[in-house]
Amino acid sequence: LATTLLPLLGGPANIHSLTHCMTRLRADVADPDLVRTADLRTTPGVLGVVTDGTAVQIVLGPGTAARVAAAMEAGAKAGPEATADTATRGAALRAERRDRDATPAKRVLRRVAQVFVPLIPALIGCGIVAGLAGLLANLHWAPALVPALNAVASGFMALIGVFVGYRTAREFGGTPVLGGAVAAVAVWPGVTQVDAFGRALTPGQGGVLGALAAALLAVAVERACRRVVPAALDVLVTPTLTVLLPGLITLYGLMWAAGEVSEAVGHFADRLLARGGAVAGFVLGGLFLPLVMLGLHQALIPVHATLIAERGSTVLLPILAMAGAGQVGAAVAVYLRLPGDVSVRRTVRSALPAGLLGVGEPLVYGVSLPLGRPFATACVGGAFGGGFVGFMAQDGGGTVGATAIGPSGWALFPLLRGDQGPVEAVVVYAAGLLVGYAAGFLATYFFGFPRKRPRAASP
Repeated sequence: LATTLLPLLGGPANIHSLTHCMTRLRADVADPDLVRTADLRTTPGVLGVVTDGTAVQIVLGPGTAARVAAAMEAGAKAGPEATADTATRGAALRAERRDRDATPAKRVLRRVAQVFVPLIPALIGCGIVAGLAGLLANLHWAPALVPALNAVASGFMALIGVFVGYRTAREFGGTPVLGGAVAAVAVWPGVTQVDAFGRALTPGQGGVLGALAAALLAVAVERACRRVVPAALDVLVTPTLTVLLPGLITLYGLMWAAGEVSEAVGHFADRLLARGGAVAGFVLGGLFLPLVMLGLHQALIPVHATLIAERGSTVLLPILAMAGAGQVGAAVAVYLRLPGDVSVRRTVRSALPAGLLGVGEPLVYGVSLPLGRPFATACVGGAFGGGFVGFMAQDGGGTVGATAIGPSGWALFPLLRGDQGPVEAVVVYAAGLLVGYAAGFLATYFFGFPRKRPRAASP
């Protein structure tokens, strides 16, 4: 598959960078005109293609995306390198396309997503370990093992700011290790000894938002130093000033400001669900599938990470996960409504297990989106499921949160926690899934097709 995709993306010389998330291969190309999008969409194994200027996202499914990305990187290194003229032309085309096609907000969201997407595997792994530790603690099993599991689960989260700083500097054109070094200031245990204008500091104050801001400041200082510091002194002066100035600003300003913002995010999420949980859940659950389709859902990762750092869990993820439930219900309805369409029914059967585990792209790009109406009715199912979970959180009810981000669907069960205990959290979330399945199925079965009897698609 990697060998097939490489020439369809314009060859190794046309690929500026190559990354992947759980289900998508993300290529940043030099010349979008060289990408054969139509051929990509019809390639066996490709579940969908999303293009946005020079950014090309190829939906391959869980596990496959990582393996194909590694194979393509190896193939790109073995292939011919771009000439100077190609590189220059590619840089000009990239700048032109980004200026014309992408709004500033979209560019920022894309870059923020690139910062956090590579961190998802660690977030998933540590979250599941934390859930296992909590389960053992609640059942009073293996008490000697619980502290060890907590250490394994908490180590990454305690230092996540360093990884965010490293990735931020890399994405925004700075030296990655300097971005990580500045962000590390905020998580150093000794910050408690710093007198920040009479304010007490705590390690990790400001969370990922503080680390992101600190690394962006480090990138700005480093670029300024590169412009004005003589080459003979650059190796000494630039790293020193890049660490010193942003580090001091982080201690005496950014940590406090980012901490206030992080706390405000937590309070806003709590108030949103307490006062209008049903409405908020309905809107969030209904709109999440279009965000997934566009790849913009990754921009929510900093919000989830902030809520986990501030509250111990993100109350938004279980609501957003209802979008996948609506998609599953819609797919089952499509399967029953098109008994003669062998191709669609085969796709539903193969993609449904992944959909139940929260990976919705195979169903989105293979079933509902090509058919049109079922995509809209799947969103309706997600809205009703999200509305139910939100309703249960109103007025001090059973708020459900997730201790880590990444999984959804059935895979989210080990990561759930709630105000009324883990059992009620599981019950509320499971009931929300059932509502989403039922609403997506009924909306699709009765309104997802034209009034005339559906016919099998032409081969």
